[in-house]
Amino acid sequence: YKYTDADGIVHYTNIKPGGERNYETFSFPCYASDPKCHDVDWERVPLNTRVFQDEIDLAAVRFSVDAALIRAIIHSESAFQPDALSPKGAQGLMQLMPAMQEELKVSNPYDPGSNIEGGSYHLSRVLDEFDGDVELAAAAYNAGSGAVRKYAGIPPYTETREYVRRVQILYRRYRLADS
Repeated sequence: YKYTDADGIVHYTNIKPGGERNYETFSFPCYASDPKCHDVDWERVPLNTRVFQDEIDLAAVRFSVDAALIRAIIHSESAFQPDALSPKGAQGLMQLMPAMQEELKVSNPYDPGSNIEGGSYHLSRVLDEFDGDVELAAAAYNAGSGAVRKYAGIPPYTETREYVRRVQILYRRYRLADS
């Protein structure tokens, strides 16, 4: 649910607003691996420009990654749900798999600061590996660097191609929202 209170503040909640007459209902069930997400119009999905702002800004500076790209990855991966658990076992905002959590020393994947720090560091590594190419970095974030190298580009996986498309749209929209 989305509604604007008397002070003009926009609220998003999974609980039907009591007494609120003007609210919108929308569904955002999509994790990166969800094939139903092909039908989502990513050009119109509401952006979330404020939540976890401090954590995202800190990670952006620390790992030299555009905050808008971190936000696009989080939006694509978990829709900003810190307790997200994908059907494949990825956890938290940036949907880190347990092996990646261990590699990145993320002790609690459901802690937003820890998850964003670990995911942003991983994102910075794939950006470095693919010379700053956001499409290839997004593909590597989703399917792994090995798959991107094997296919010398975005792997021919439906999930990965949709994921890269989604990240590109959201990244562009978050950059415009930040300017």
